[in-house]
Amino acid sequence: MIAKRVLFVDDEPNIRMTLPRILEHKGYKVSTASSVAEAVDLINKENFDVLISDLNIGQPGDGFTVVSVMRRVQPEAVTFILTGYPDFESALQAIRSQVDDYLTKPADIGALVSAIEFKLAHRKPLRSIVPQRVPELLLENLNQVMKRWIEQVSNHPEFHGTQQGDIRERAQRLADLLSGICYQVIRKEDLLQEGLRAKAAQHGAQHSSANSRSELIVTESRLLQRIISHFLQENMLKLDLSTLIFDAMNLADLISEAMEQSLSGFNQRSFAA
Repeated sequence: MIAKRVLFVDDEPNIRMTLPRILEHKGYKVSTASSVAEAVDLINKENFDVLISDLNIGQPGDGFTVVSVMRRVQPEAVTFILTGYPDFESALQAIRSQVDDYLTKPADIGALVSAIEFKLAHRKPLRSIVPQRVPELLLENLNQVMKRWIEQVSNHPEFHGTQQGDIRERAQRLADLLSGICYQVIRKEDLLQEGLRAKAAQHGAQHSSANSRSELIVTESRLLQRIISHFLQENMLKLDLSTLIFDAMNLADLISEAMEQSLSGFNQRSFAA
């Protein structure tokens, strides 16, 4: 019988030395990688039956990227995520449609081998994976993104004393702006359209009318971009990697331009008053 090939990805040298030896003793042929770049290079050069990747390789969530590449290049491979955080199950549930299973560190070798053998013997029929562009994913989940933004702003010390009604009104205006920005990114437009510039300026003017501070406009924008980054990281397996960098950069540029227009609208309203 031909030995099944395993790619093991982890940035910890000790586990890269020990786990592969144990798997090889069990009859598997194991290749190792210590980074996302090394893993992607191996995936493009060699064929594997199984991928076992640490969740955090250098950066949190890097394992999702490795799984995503494997799914696209070698969709028949069985994929496992290895995590040191057992309470991360709820987040992993969301990606189980693409990850076959997850294991917690330190890995129980018996359980690991049993899981590999079971998954190899019961490979699911391949489902078509239609990757989405960043703006498409955000538009589908706009309510969820803005709900997180409201939670972040409500608990942020700089917004202490701000009424919930005001926060929700600002969230609605920002959601309107973000929606328009996403459509611009889809069309690959890198300058904010006049209509969105006007909406952004009006957002700043309303801040001024409410006796808010201009610094809060910057904080709002920073929190929004952070939430978007975290959301994209969580949904990495759904994204089209070929457009990811361009779309993310264009999105960030347009959000920053909208923030600048909001600051301009704030200042104009303040001077007029």
